Amino acid sequence: MTLRSALLHPLAKPLVFVLCLLPLAWLVWGAATDQLGANPAEALIRGLGDWTLRFLCLALAVTPLRLHTRTPQLARYRRMLGLFVFFYACLHLLAYGWLDMGLQVADIGRDILKRPFILVGFACWLLLLPLALTSTNRAVRALGGRAWQTLHRLVYLVAGLALLHFFWMRSGKNDYAEVALYAAIIGVLLLERLFRYLKPRGVASR
Repeated sequence: MTLRSALLHPLAKPLVFVLCLLPLAWLVWGAATDQLGANPAEALIRGLGDWTLRFLCLALAVTPLRLHTRTPQLARYRRMLGLFVFFYACLHLLAYGWLDMGLQVADIGRDILKRPFILVGFACWLLLLPLALTSTNRAVRALGGRAWQTLHRLVYLVAGLALLHFFWMRSGKNDYAEVALYAAIIGVLLLERLFRYLKPRGVASR
């Protein structure tokens, strides 16, 4: 079986769906069995944030991989990966609001306004919200292809803000190794899009 035929197999998408849930299962299991270290709440919040960023990188990588490997079948996984970005972002925000702030809405609002890195993270979630809500075929038809594509280019702004959020969060502990890694990955992905967009033969797809 070739890679292209495997990507089109009826069980391929359910398998990818299950694989995307494994990080959450691991974090929940770690919390339930006290394996997340001395501060399990912080480990859970940060773990969910890390996986949000990882899924964002995966979602952004689909189109370049599809084009450069000439594997158009990869396109059928882009929407799922994009929705998992939003899924993990929601869990990250919920874990912060619940485990860090006790679901006190007024305290959460003050904390968002007081701490820039949380404000940037919340802005990422707000920008992801319309992307998730317009991820259906019906939304594409309602908006029109060009308007839909323009709206979904917000993902590039999300990527930059997510990286800034991650940088500020890690700067408290002077831990920049992972920040540099994600910055390199996102930088390469965005530059690839820019070069493709600037090519005179056509406009790049998202």
